[in-house]
Amino acid sequence: MPEAPARTGSLTPEAFASLGSMEGIYEPIVEISYVGPLTHEAFASFGSMEGMVQPTIQPVEIQEPTAKVAAPATPHWPGYVMAAVTALAAYLLCDLPFAPFTIQGAESVRHPISAAILAILIGVLLRNTLPLPRNINFGCRKIVKKIIPVAIVLTGAGLNLANIAGVGASALVIIVLCIGVSVAASYFIGKALGLSTKTAILIGAGTGICGNSAVVAVAPLIDADDEDLVLSVGTINLLGMIVMLLCPLIGGMLQLGNEAFGLWAGTSIHAVPQVVAAGFAYSPEAGTFSTLVKLVRVTMLAPFVAVLAMVYARRHSADIAKGRNVVVHYARFVPWFVWGFVLLATFNTLGLIPSLHFELSESIAGAPRMVDVSTSLELKRFAKILLTLAMAAIGLELNVRVLLSVGGRAFLTGTLACIALASISLGLITIMI
Repeated sequence: MPEAPARTGSLTPEAFASLGSMEGIYEPIVEISYVGPLTHEAFASFGSMEGMVQPTIQPVEIQEPTAKVAAPATPHWPGYVMAAVTALAAYLLCDLPFAPFTIQGAESVRHPISAAILAILIGVLLRNTLPLPRNINFGCRKIVKKIIPVAIVLTGAGLNLANIAGVGASALVIIVLCIGVSVAASYFIGKALGLSTKTAILIGAGTGICGNSAVVAVAPLIDADDEDLVLSVGTINLLGMIVMLLCPLIGGMLQLGNEAFGLWAGTSIHAVPQVVAAGFAYSPEAGTFSTLVKLVRVTMLAPFVAVLAMVYARRHSADIAKGRNVVVHYARFVPWFVWGFVLLATFNTLGLIPSLHFELSESIAGAPRMVDVSTSLELKRFAKILLTLAMAAIGLELNVRVLLSVGGRAFLTGTLACIALASISLGLITIMI
């Protein structure tokens, strides 16, 4: 197959790369060579940590021959250094002893703007105001790919599953209903605004389930073309960033409890890193619970795609008879870090994560002294550090100019679908929890 042109509309492959940054750039999670003039590199930018297992494994495949192009070796260290410096700046800014960074309450001191949120904002500011070298993106992508899954797994060390047993069934019902509402709202709002049906479905899937990974997994099953992908991915990434920043502020205004906010953020925000950042910006308890809710939401992509695959099989029976098959690897929609998170949470629930007790010698402490270290607490702290570093890397990749080029009808459809999703989620939480 000849190499496809490297341009779709007015977006270059570099522009496509920036569209995936809010979820974390991975290798392509869907290999689609029939949808139009998008290069392999352009599709690589759609990859997401929410459905990725390894670069060569695709959860949804359209079996057609594709040309493989080896990527040139590029140094990653400039991206590592820039992300680390940005994360450090976020921590220093977070601890400044005046509002809004530090709020002195009656009983405690709060830092309402978390380091992770500040890291992505500083990263976006640097990326869009300074002429940063292009090779910084390569290191940042590597950071996001490797670090976010580890941070999510370590977050499980702070979750006691026994504490959420009472809301487990209700939370699952809310998750399923919210997915249905977001897809339906996007479809009907998009139809009313004259938006392409395929674009509306993709926006609904990305809003309701798991951002870019849902868009790319669903795209081949509805025969989406380049314009549908550009509009939906751009809309999802732009709105995901906005909702991530607004949710902690709105939750504070509504005085939501940690459990209620965690469930609301986990069902309303688009991508996993956004949910984790917003949850921990609210409180450690809300961050841990919102991560669990979001990971359950990610697993809903498999049954959603199963339904679409059956529809695809009926509509394309003639193509399938000629050997053009759609292959859906359902197990691959549940990435390894979901199991890691659940396993660590189970260990914590059963009390299997040990605490360390040791004695500091007189030469170190001045006098013999016993020290107790909570391993689960230290794992949670390390997870927050990793998350802050990853959010800095995401911000350094995010090209706001590209995101703002999203079409008005697509953006309005996504916005209204987001409002519908957040409103229904909050209403259900008020009624059921």
